[in-house]
Amino acid sequence: MRSKRRMSERETSKRSDRDPAGESRHDGDEVSRSGHAFRSLLFALRDDAARLTRQARATAGPAARDAARRLRAMTASAVVSTRRTAAADDRSAAPDTRHRTGSAGLRRLREMPLRRRLVALLAGGALTALLVVALTAVWALHDVPLSKIADETVDPIVVLKSADGEALIQQGPYRGANTPYSAFPDHLVKAVMSIEDRRFMDHWGLDLRGMTRALVRNVTAGQVVEGGSTITQQLLKILYLERDRTIRRKIQEAFLALWIERRMSKEQILERYLNNIYLGAGATGMPAAARIYFSKEVGELTLPESAMLAGLIRAPSQLNPLENPEAARERARTVINAMQAAGHIETDAASDRETAALASLDLNPGREETGDGSWFTDWIRPSAREIAGSFRGDISVSTTLVPELQRMAEAAIETVMNEEGAASGASQAALVALRPDGGVVAMVGGRDYSASSFNRATSAERQPGSTFKLFVYYAALRAGYEPNDRLNDAPIELDGWKPENYGGKFHGRVSLAEAFARSLNAATVQLALDVGIDNVAAAARDLGINADLTETPSLALGASEVTLLDLTGAYASVRAGVAPIEPWGNVSFSVDGSNQSFRVSRPAEPKIRLSEKDHRTLTGLLQLVVDRGTGKAARLDGFAAGKTGTSQNFRDAWFIGFNESMTVGVWVGNDDGTAMDNVAGGGLPAKIWQKFMANASGYQPAGSLISRPQKEGEPLAQARERQAAPACNVRACSRAYRSFRVSDCTFQPYRGRRKLCTK
Repeated sequence: MRSKRRMSERETSKRSDRDPAGESRHDGDEVSRSGHAFRSLLFALRDDAARLTRQARATAGPAARDAARRLRAMTASAVVSTRRTAAADDRSAAPDTRHRTGSAGLRRLREMPLRRRLVALLAGGALTALLVVALTAVWALHDVPLSKIADETVDPIVVLKSADGEALIQQGPYRGANTPYSAFPDHLVKAVMSIEDRRFMDHWGLDLRGMTRALVRNVTAGQVVEGGSTITQQLLKILYLERDRTIRRKIQEAFLALWIERRMSKEQILERYLNNIYLGAGATGMPAAARIYFSKEVGELTLPESAMLAGLIRAPSQLNPLENPEAARERARTVINAMQAAGHIETDAASDRETAALASLDLNPGREETGDGSWFTDWIRPSAREIAGSFRGDISVSTTLVPELQRMAEAAIETVMNEEGAASGASQAALVALRPDGGVVAMVGGRDYSASSFNRATSAERQPGSTFKLFVYYAALRAGYEPNDRLNDAPIELDGWKPENYGGKFHGRVSLAEAFARSLNAATVQLALDVGIDNVAAAARDLGINADLTETPSLALGASEVTLLDLTGAYASVRAGVAPIEPWGNVSFSVDGSNQSFRVSRPAEPKIRLSEKDHRTLTGLLQLVVDRGTGKAARLDGFAAGKTGTSQNFRDAWFIGFNESMTVGVWVGNDDGTAMDNVAGGGLPAKIWQKFMANASGYQPAGSLISRPQKEGEPLAQARERQAAPACNVRACSRAYRSFRVSDCTFQPYRGRRKLCTK
């Protein structure tokens, strides 16, 4: 009996384990627990929303406070709704013992509450996702300047300062007046969309297809080869958002892209983008780039020119056509191909025609209207703007200019030209002064900046005359010639060209040193032929001459045109004994509100060292010119060395020389190239040089600065501070890292904190 009873109990237990009613109660309990957990989550979200609202009221802006209020209202509504749903579900889920024995009724009781609970869970999950999105939006956007995004852009301000901290000029980036969308040529707009965002007119700010395509290509390549950002996202990044590669910034981009697409039309977004994108060489916006690269209004651009400008968006510094024309052309070809793929260029023949036009495209660099300023600030401002890049706010850039030396240079030119310029038929003059390492301490580009801001020291290419002989004699020394070696100063004819000496006389057999000091043309041409014209050109390039040099015999007498700045830099290389010494002007920069300053990386270190013998001999030859040769008017009480130069028919007159402190170059002539009245390099230029150097003789090199010894306290302190500051190669860093931030010279790696860029 006991065994039968135990067997009956086991069977009853098995039946009860399979009892649908029991199964229903088990499932109902599980679902009920899930419902309670969800309601608990909603209550927690409600509390978080209330706390976030209180915080927004205290710290955030109007937009964030409004979003927080809406979030709290949504959460409260969701809680009330969930409570009602839960009460209804609890009533429907109550077990009905009257139908526990009916399998159909039990099945309905089991399924109906579960379905309702599942519907509630699905609705609750969607609501939770919505709340999470809303909370994320408030977290990401609470400090974003929505009003500025909706109204207007924020321009950086670059403040240039002299070596002693005096403000030189305060100017924003060159961008010109805001250009309306209707003024941009259609082919420029299509070029930009084809290469940057082909589906711009179709998406709502985010291009999921483009993001997916970029992700696949980047994963396949193992590195970032393509970006998925839309034009709308790029606009937000360049104007309002930090460039850090962070999740928060990406979330900001996504939300703001959708928001701005609802507030603005596609044409408005494109207008703002085309007016604000940075395109290298200090140009912000397509209108500014059109003037800087082509000296045109943006509406006058041809399709190949538009393709080149559109191609710069990807890497404006690296693809700058003024510095890397072949890379810019190659990128422009890619843009034209993209336009054809997008259907904006209809036929292969049309594409080939535009590509051919691109191959023959010539740059025509222009310059912006500067207003009040100076020749030095005009010259240095583009590189200072490169430092600023896309930074928004104030940035101070310290330069090498010494105001007192600048005033002395202007006074020397004014005095000599007022006394003798008119009588000599000379209307213009220019001067450049370099400290030993190439830092420009003074620059005068003409007689009167307000009358003509054209910089004759940096932009005018003129024939250097006999100042170019320095490179002939340097090539001869490298070939083994000695100062006492004899040269033949006699008539010579080369394909109808007969070089003559000043005064028409020839001197027969003379020493190399005498031929240089007296600037004998015939002897110099013969020497150049003996050494090799190609070797003369190589010597000039080694010392820093970057101009195109025509390798003919007339090169020895300065037939190829150069600028005063380049020529003065070459003479500074001789003074230093290393080459090339490249003129430069930016010392350091700091961001407004930051106590940190960074040294600006200077031009590359000189790669060539003159032999001690060649250095000593060249310096001696140049000193001989001043002591006993054509440059006697440039004599100083102490050491002075230099060379005179006069181009054909007295169109240009030069004197380039140095003392212990500085290397200084002077040019005199007329803008239209008309001849002066027998003005040679030993006349007006040598007198201007001597007057300036005599007045500046109290200045001696102090570290990397030119400063008076009796005033060494403040300048030397500034020098030590600059030398102690870390260096920041802005150009290299901005090329290497898209997340580079100029304010602290850092970039955002894929993992971890921001790092200092040490390029």
